[in-house]
Amino acid sequence: MSDTGLGMNPDPSSVQRQQLQMVGKSAASWFLWIAGLSMLNSVISSFDGNWHFLFGLGTTSIVDAVSHQAGTTGVVLDLVINGFIAGIFLLFWYFAGQGQKWAFYVGMGLYLLDGLILLLIRDYLGAAFHIWVLYRLYQGLSLVSRVQAAHASIAAASGAPILPQ
Repeated sequence: MSDTGLGMNPDPSSVQRQQLQMVGKSAASWFLWIAGLSMLNSVISSFDGNWHFLFGLGTTSIVDAVSHQAGTTGVVLDLVINGFIAGIFLLFWYFAGQGQKWAFYVGMGLYLLDGLILLLIRDYLGAAFHIWVLYRLYQGLSLVSRVQAAHASIAAASGAPILPQ
């Protein structure tokens, strides 16, 4: 074991957990951007803005368009519905940041479906951007998988018990 310089040996499992969380949080930050900018797009739409961020969701854009026609009540409902949708992506951000691969898979699947919605409404630039973000999320998922595999092999070599991630 390596010495920390303070006369203490770090617990390998806690170091591994910290590494995994750091990698997971970095890769999962895409979900945070998606949620935040989707909500920002909804707020901009509520104030009759005519521009939006590409990171946003097509689903929330549809909710914006439909609710905008319903007047003031629609605006409130728009923010509630889109807040719920953004909240789901915040959950993916949280769990993916903890190194939970299921959060990447489910979040990426929903984001892929959202990209298909953009294709249906002919927002080709938004759909292309979805593909790029999906690629970046996949890279993050791959990195999390490699870190988990490396930690499992280190634990197996040292005879330590392998803990589920």
